[in-house]
Amino acid sequence: IQELANYEKLSHQVAAMEEKLKDSLFSADSVAHVLIATYGKTQAGFTVYFFNYSTFLAQPGLYLEDLYVRPDLRGKGIGRALLVEVARLARKHNCRRMEWAVLDWNEPAIRFYQELGATALEEWTFFQLTDSAL
Repeated sequence: IQELANYEKLSHQVAAMEEKLKDSLFSADSVAHVLIATYGKTQAGFTVYFFNYSTFLAQPGLYLEDLYVRPDLRGKGIGRALLVEVARLARKHNCRRMEWAVLDWNEPAIRFYQELGATALEEWTFFQLTDSAL
């Protein structure tokens, strides 16, 4: 997680501690799910996702919160394998769409997603309430 935050220039926002991660990702009451990719015996990357809902479709969707592959292991199909597995899970749960956000300066990620057939939703702007505003 810290590697991802460093890459995204957001390390100052990381508040995830091991106990919080166990509770939110690996407990019976988990609010999100994680897949961890390995390459040989090395932890190569991960993805975090959760299910949401579309009122327009009246069906569930899947939101991909994070997809990260360590820089020295990129280009080996790990990111694609993670994304394909998350898409398979979305279909298994009858999701009609899968969505995620990417930082506008992250050209390698944008190209990667476009090569897989994803389209940018340029007419949408994401908003966020945090901390005291929430």
